[in-house]
Amino acid sequence: MKNKLLLIITSVILSAFPKVNFAQAPTLGTAANFVLFSTDGAVTNTGISQLTGSIGTNSGSSTGFGNVNGVMNNGNGASAQCAADLLIAYNQLNSAIPTFHPASLLGNGDTLVAGVYAISSAATLNSVLILNAEGDSNAVFIFQIHGAFSTNASSKIKLIKGALACNVFWKVEGLVSMAAGTTMRGTIIANNAAIKMYAGDTLEGRALSTTGAVTVNGVMAYTPIGCGSPLLTGPIAPALGSTECYALFSSDGAVSNSGVTHVTGDVGTNVGLTTGFDTALVTGTVHPIPDPSTAQCAADLHIVYNYLNTLPVDIQLLYPAQFGNNLVLTPHTYLLNAATVFTDTVFLNAQGDSNAVFVIKINGALSTSTYSTVQLINGTQAKNVYWKIEGAVGINNYSVFCGTIIVNNGALGALNTGVMLNGRALTTTGALTTTAITAIMPPGCASGAPGVTTEPTNQTACAGSSVSFVVNASGTNLTYQWRKGTTNLSNAGNISGANSAILTIDSVSVSDTSSTYNVIIHGSFSPGDTSPDVSLMLNAAPAITTGPAGQTACVGSSVSFPIAATGTGITYQWRKGTVNLTDGGNISGVTTNTLTIDSVNMSDTTSGYNVVITGTCLPNDTSVSATLTLCPTGIISVANGNTTGAVTIYPNPFSTSINILINDALRINNVELRIYNVLGQSVMNTVITKQLTVLETDNLPPGIYIYNVIGNNKVIQSGRVISQKQGD
Repeated sequence: MKNKLLLIITSVILSAFPKVNFAQAPTLGTAANFVLFSTDGAVTNTGISQLTGSIGTNSGSSTGFGNVNGVMNNGNGASAQCAADLLIAYNQLNSAIPTFHPASLLGNGDTLVAGVYAISSAATLNSVLILNAEGDSNAVFIFQIHGAFSTNASSKIKLIKGALACNVFWKVEGLVSMAAGTTMRGTIIANNAAIKMYAGDTLEGRALSTTGAVTVNGVMAYTPIGCGSPLLTGPIAPALGSTECYALFSSDGAVSNSGVTHVTGDVGTNVGLTTGFDTALVTGTVHPIPDPSTAQCAADLHIVYNYLNTLPVDIQLLYPAQFGNNLVLTPHTYLLNAATVFTDTVFLNAQGDSNAVFVIKINGALSTSTYSTVQLINGTQAKNVYWKIEGAVGINNYSVFCGTIIVNNGALGALNTGVMLNGRALTTTGALTTTAITAIMPPGCASGAPGVTTEPTNQTACAGSSVSFVVNASGTNLTYQWRKGTTNLSNAGNISGANSAILTIDSVSVSDTSSTYNVIIHGSFSPGDTSPDVSLMLNAAPAITTGPAGQTACVGSSVSFPIAATGTGITYQWRKGTVNLTDGGNISGVTTNTLTIDSVNMSDTTSGYNVVITGTCLPNDTSVSATLTLCPTGIISVANGNTTGAVTIYPNPFSTSINILINDALRINNVELRIYNVLGQSVMNTVITKQLTVLETDNLPPGIYIYNVIGNNKVIQSGRVISQKQGD
């Protein structure tokens, strides 16, 4: 608590001065290219991991990896240089002068500003740790942990207000162990110790060890962008010429279809016949026999193939038979140097650049599994994806394939039932066969005015979080202008991407809520197109508005503590002090807005009944503590006479005996009489079994007594009686 208070006070003091970034980022050198690396130790993977960045060790081996979106370097010049650069970066981090000294438990919803944080022992990350750059994208966060570092399951690092993962650094003097489901951000350098990542972990950063094994199991890890990292735009796209207007084409081979096939774009061959296509289902021209258009397409296709074939390769994917499997690729030229089997999904990530180009070169045939998918993310467009294949292609049923396929000397022999081709299928030599598919040629063939193909959708967010609106459109030379209503938005404050396909608001506030976000799209042809209005709604953080209030109850009675709260997705947890209550025994409603205790006993008394409410958004809220007080033991009320007519007690005052008369309306087999002195102590307790019962009272000293009549386990009558001995 003292450390947390010190951080708050320091932040307040610093806010009174111009912003100063006390932490300085180290120089990573070539280590910046590696997502996993050990200077001296094995680097091992189990399960299917999605990895972007180079992987290697300078002394050891890298084993168990499938296709990696990077270069494998083991014991070579690149790994030696990385080892040297890593040592320099470690020394710079180690010598950074601390500005804060937090407790060893990080997270739990805390927010930290830029600086150097020194922890003199092992440290643990729990729940959410928020790093706030306060609008400064150059803000640097350094954590010096002088011991091991672990994360609890599903813990997260959250970056807000311009904070970037490339500016976050963790220098750890011990084992780094990330429990399953962790979302970690920043470059981790473990000194003389291992790094372990488990299933479901995500690392936006790097895991680097000076001496120790690096072990991952079914994780996603990728080098961060920004901070001077190269902007990946991929190679220059080929000039398609007239091939741009064809969705399905063979320079030398029959083109045939069976079943109901929908095509946007031209269909044809320059040698042979084009058959089986319903012209009513083709938005374009079906060329049944060769003509000048097909001749020009054949010539242009040869040029496109030669260009792609001679492109230098950036990254070789080492396991062609394992292609897919949720592999994430970024804008590069890739090589698979053998026949390739595509299973499940490959993600093409343009990293926000809608013009980024992908080229995948396959020196062999390509086949896919059923339901295989090429998924375009973060701005990738099908028109910028190219597949150059040296062999036959078979795309299995219900697959979704994106990009222009250029096949050399191979048949496009099976575009099977239900295939969705968002691109083109073109071959230099070989038959092309389709069966009940949908093929949509990417825009660009002087195709006319722009049009929204995928509309933006309504968004809901928490205050301080990031949210994006995404639009996809067809057309040539597209430009975008996002608006709120009829007011143009600009890139300023928390808004970016106002003139791109993705509008981002980071961090969201109440002033951003609206139901009228839309985008106008213009292109080479008129008219422009405008998307429908979509909304941004703000989820409310949980807040207690009423209660709970203290209660007084008697033993055996029922009592409730109600509260009122606002917020989105609220859940409740009642506590006694800091201990969570559970439903059972005489307690119910522990996860509702009303806690009930029925029937009350002495052990239920406390001054610490409270409730913690959580919701979709942080922070959580905790109520004030309420007190449960018992009335005097067993006594419901004190009156001068009977409170109801259920029972008649006489004489009153009494001396040696007292009579209890049960009225006819009361079932006497469930009646009990309890008498208490003024201290609340029980002095007589008897079951009434007859209409008239006489009780001897010689043992009761003179004085005032309280009685309760119990029927069916509840008090049905109470009152006061007086013992008055003869002669008193």
